[in-house]
Amino acid sequence: MAAALATVVIAFAPAHAAAQSPADLRREAFDLAYNLDHDAAQAALERALALAPDDGGTHRAIATITWLNILYQRGAITVDHYLGSVARPRVDVTPPPPALDRRFDRHCDRALMLARAWIARAPRSAQAHYDLGAALGLRASYTASVEGRLRAGFLAARGAFDAHEKVLSLDPRRHDAALVLGSYRYIVATMSLPMRWMAYLAGFGGGKVRGIELLERAAAYNADSQTEARFALILVYNRERRFDEALRVIGELQGQFPRNRLLALEHGATALRAGRAADAERVLSEGIGRFEGDTRPKAGGEAAMWHYKRGAARVRLQRLNEAAADLRLALAPGVPGWIRGRATSEAGRIADLRGDRRTASARYREAIALCEADRDPLCVAEARALLNRK
Repeated sequence: MAAALATVVIAFAPAHAAAQSPADLRREAFDLAYNLDHDAAQAALERALALAPDDGGTHRAIATITWLNILYQRGAITVDHYLGSVARPRVDVTPPPPALDRRFDRHCDRALMLARAWIARAPRSAQAHYDLGAALGLRASYTASVEGRLRAGFLAARGAFDAHEKVLSLDPRRHDAALVLGSYRYIVATMSLPMRWMAYLAGFGGGKVRGIELLERAAAYNADSQTEARFALILVYNRERRFDEALRVIGELQGQFPRNRLLALEHGATALRAGRAADAERVLSEGIGRFEGDTRPKAGGEAAMWHYKRGAARVRLQRLNEAAADLRLALAPGVPGWIRGRATSEAGRIADLRGDRRTASARYREAIALCEADRDPLCVAEARALLNRK
């Protein structure tokens, strides 16, 4: 969920690599990935695979980091991308880079095969069922978020849900299984009534409160899934307007992953949603300085996102000239349509604050068209409300 990653190669001496186990290398890889050092993460996983070619956890880790890299390149890097209807999220259906798509399929399929073989040998192994559910959940997420096939992703998710319910029945102490269960319970609870009934008939349990409790349990449990659970909570807390809790989790992750500049972007965006424009502007200004000095590859549309968010904060502080300068950068050619739409809506606010209602109305209409074309219903609703406001 909320996860976004990039690249820097770090060299390790052969003796250092040889001393590490596949599990050690997987932990190192995820630390690198969540610090935006994506190529170095992939290199660590290749070393883990060389040590143990049939380790399902390593195959699943390679598939996971490949998936996150695709999302990063597309610019699906903040909570904004996932707010709105969980049943109809914004999905960029542009085909992923073929090499990354093949890598994901190869390693995810291998992880599934190895997990099923393990269950056949040891049907009461909680770890075997955990591995199966984690691989099925990863396949479901990829199908929905990368391929845009939401219904197919939902069907794959059912297998993940069942497998992790089995984990908890075999070993109630395995709170890492609560991540999948909590995520899907929350999603089902936030669906429309007809879709919720369909989910119940398909075998999914629901319940928003229960879903959040399970996610919190996973986020507090020391396991490989802990970081993913924390990122999921940032999204859920923002959706539930529990902004202080979201900011607390962001702060914890910033301490854990100090090279991840995107956590500052999320911090600023969350503070802005909470109505703390001065805090948002300060955090985003510091983050833009880090962004401009970071030589690593940037996410799709990232520069525009930084300036759109700071521009929005400055609008609310009525620092209109500075806001307009930020929004011009957010409206540069090649910026994703939904970011352009949101920045255009903020430009309409500036015109309104300057007393130019005619220009403001034109900007709001332009924002509605841009956001409708790029499937951003929250932006459309906000721009329409501003257009219709007297």
